[in-house]
Amino acid sequence: MTTLTDAPEGQFRLSMLLSDTRYRSLTLQAIAAIALALAIFYLGNNVAKNLAALGLNINFEFLGAPAGYDINQRLIEYTSQSSNFRAALVGILNTLLVAFLACTMATIIGVLAGVLRLSNNWLVRKLMSFYVEIFRNIPVLIWIIIIFTIMTAVLPGPRAFRGDDATSSMLFDAIAFTNRGIYIPAPVWGAGSLVVVLTFVLSVIGVFAYRRYATKLLYDTGRLLPMMWPSIAIFFVPTLLVFFVMGMPIGLEYPELKGFNFKGGIKIGGPLIAIWFALSIYTAAFIAENVRAGIQAVSKGQTEAAAALGLRSGRIMSLVVLPQALRVIIPPLISNYLNITKNSSLAILVGYADVTATLGGITLNQTGRAIECVLLLMLFYLVISLSISAVINVYNNAIKLKER
Repeated sequence: MTTLTDAPEGQFRLSMLLSDTRYRSLTLQAIAAIALALAIFYLGNNVAKNLAALGLNINFEFLGAPAGYDINQRLIEYTSQSSNFRAALVGILNTLLVAFLACTMATIIGVLAGVLRLSNNWLVRKLMSFYVEIFRNIPVLIWIIIIFTIMTAVLPGPRAFRGDDATSSMLFDAIAFTNRGIYIPAPVWGAGSLVVVLTFVLSVIGVFAYRRYATKLLYDTGRLLPMMWPSIAIFFVPTLLVFFVMGMPIGLEYPELKGFNFKGGIKIGGPLIAIWFALSIYTAAFIAENVRAGIQAVSKGQTEAAAALGLRSGRIMSLVVLPQALRVIIPPLISNYLNITKNSSLAILVGYADVTATLGGITLNQTGRAIECVLLLMLFYLVISLSISAVINVYNNAIKLKER
């Protein structure tokens, strides 16, 4: 006995929208889309009516008005007379800066800790386990407070570096660790510096290209090319040659103590260091567990087979284990990156002027435009989160297993 689920062609009836498998999924999706649109319309209409009853309306003209407040940490030119839009842009760049720095450092620390957790050395393995368990089980907010307290209460003030009565000295006569932040030399760009920078960028691309070629050659022919020394040579030699040929166009401006503070150089403020390091070491503990799980997901026979071919342990990890482990590591790594970006909003606790502190804090309080500021804040975090997810997913799709 045969059961027909699809009606013959040419005999369409309305009941087929639910009973026919050819149309059922489309019908359910259409119903869900209509229900969602109606819900959004209802909520929007309700908000508009309530605002009208209060004599308010949604507009974004406040973005063009002067901000009227200063921002201590900024990557672009800004004064108190700049617009609220400019202040929001400064906050956005500050958020992106701390997110980038924290994601980079957390990845490096997390990968190292994850690999060392599987070390044959008992002491190293236990130390990494202690690090992971301690840091991931204490809220990141506590780590932010701890690091900021160390920066402000433990480190000396600029006066400690003054003259013959100095109780502290600069590291290499170029770096000063103070309770106001860390002062480092700033680059001075001269004529021809752009050529040096472009050479450096090309050198970095060349390192990746060489390593990819060496790996492909190994997989295709079994020929093993050296990795470390050629990579170091490609990274440094072309840039140094161009640097000296162009007459050393890039110099350094060192920080100097003038009056009650350091002048010149680059100041990395205490709030930035606190949020950067706290997010890095906290999230790195989670990444370490992802790396450990990914490595352990690779069959032990892969390692034994590679060792039987004569590969060293470092080569086995980089050429055999990690490429396969990345398929397990990357998906949760995306979530960790998103958490870093969203947790950066805690920077307001230590006075770091991220977008939450500028647009969602001072600007909101001064203008009273709570709905507009919150909507813009939500839109920013949504866009940056989707962008990070999309970029990492491209890499994830490139390394996943391809079925024939």
